[in-house]
Amino acid sequence: MKKIGSRFRHSRYFLKKICALPLLAAALLSAALLSGCHGQREQAAFTVPERFDSSKNYEITFWAKNDTNVRQTDIYKQAIADFQELYPNITVNLRLYTDYGKIYNDVITNISTGTTPNVCITYPDHIATYLTGDNVVVPLDDLFSDPAYGLGGSEVRFDSPAQSEIIPQFLEECRIGGYYYAVPYMRSTEACYINKDYVEALGYTLPETLTWDFIWEVSEAAAAKNADGTFALNGQEVLLPFIYKSTDNMMIQMLKQKGAGYSTASGEIQIFNDTTTELLYTIAEHTESGAFSTFKISGYPANFLNAGQCVFAIDSTAGATWMGSDAPLVDIAEENIVDFETAVMPVPQFDPENPQMISQGPSICIFNKEDPQEVLASWLFTQFLLTNEVQIAYSQTEGYVPVTSAAQNTQEYQDYLSRAGEDNDTYYRVKIEASRLLLDHMDDTFITPVFNGSTSLRDTAGELIEEVTKGVRRHQTVDDAFIEELYEEQTSLHHLNETSASGSGKTDLGPLPPTAVTLLSCLAGAWVLILLYLFVSRMKKTGKKR
Repeated sequence: MKKIGSRFRHSRYFLKKICALPLLAAALLSAALLSGCHGQREQAAFTVPERFDSSKNYEITFWAKNDTNVRQTDIYKQAIADFQELYPNITVNLRLYTDYGKIYNDVITNISTGTTPNVCITYPDHIATYLTGDNVVVPLDDLFSDPAYGLGGSEVRFDSPAQSEIIPQFLEECRIGGYYYAVPYMRSTEACYINKDYVEALGYTLPETLTWDFIWEVSEAAAAKNADGTFALNGQEVLLPFIYKSTDNMMIQMLKQKGAGYSTASGEIQIFNDTTTELLYTIAEHTESGAFSTFKISGYPANFLNAGQCVFAIDSTAGATWMGSDAPLVDIAEENIVDFETAVMPVPQFDPENPQMISQGPSICIFNKEDPQEVLASWLFTQFLLTNEVQIAYSQTEGYVPVTSAAQNTQEYQDYLSRAGEDNDTYYRVKIEASRLLLDHMDDTFITPVFNGSTSLRDTAGELIEEVTKGVRRHQTVDDAFIEELYEEQTSLHHLNETSASGSGKTDLGPLPPTAVTLLSCLAGAWVLILLYLFVSRMKKTGKKR
């Protein structure tokens, strides 16, 4: 009896273990599915230390972008030196990049190895992707409001701006999923830089507000050629009447102005709609006539504008120092520069009474580390980048605008704005007019929804225009079939069906993650073992009865 009871208990114990397998697998499967879903993970709040430990030394890394403007590099270096005078126990190591995309790619790579920087200048769309990691980016809400070390905090060793002094429209872009994960650093919008002489030579007068109809009409007129194949307007063999730098912004702003879908805040993809198709047909038409091209296809708009080979060049206000005959920064030989009057205007509109223009510009995020004191050191440096001295100095290098009302309202900054045209360097007219353009149209700006996948959607917006433009130049027929195939290719290329089915509102998470597939296999195997055990037990009982 003892042996039988023991064997029975052992069998029952084994059965319990076997039956527990599918339950365990199911639990693990749920976890895998949750982690594999396309969206940000829940980020743990950062607990602000009661006091900053000045007795310890901290070394933090700061990743920032710089093109060929050495003044920006000098400002970063000066800011670091000034900060380290105030906090001698914090060493800031600067790493410069030439492209925000390269910063984004390196951050993604370093997340997997746990070697992210401490402080990084980036874009909110990129941060949304960083948030898919586990507690990678520090939520800043508690840091903002901390009375000692928060914005305007009592223990901060410099004049830190209060949260109320950060321009609300700029700060809102840094809110993702209900929490702040960044602070704005600089802000810009897009501007249309115009060869006013060419517009007037064609018999036109610039309107108070640029419209798309005006841009297309003048560009078509400028595309006219002489009998020898040169262009009638400039007498040269090269003329691209209208060049757009960032075609992603072009499509996004056009859709916004038309009141058409792009995406929802929750990540529903709406870009593949009838309005988008209509816009692509219009772009194809003007590409075919030679009136339109893009930066990716033809080259930097400023180079064509400055050489007298362009009428309308749309680029960021931050690129104003490259635009115009007297631009302090140029990328073409001096003998190729043509003298003309440069007009600076907001991007063209469909409805002049209701202008819509994108707000953009770099933000600053902080990455989580094991030592909260190291994170606090990073936060203190981040705040220092918002001080008046840094904000005003950096804004003077390009057509950027400071992100705080404190800096904008200083006598120093107002004096800077009032001196447009005094020289072709610090007070370069085109640059200051580009800054004023954003200041005067703050209420006309908008931001795009930020979510995991918004970077891919932005890429898609630009590539729709680029691919249509390429197709026309390659003598392909841009028709319904071409555009339908283009939509399918972009959806597949950027995995947009994993965020939301186009215009349907139905969520499609795409293929299961590998961990989920493995656990499903384990679940199926566990049930096979249970059924096999029950079958063998049944056969043994049947044999005994016989």
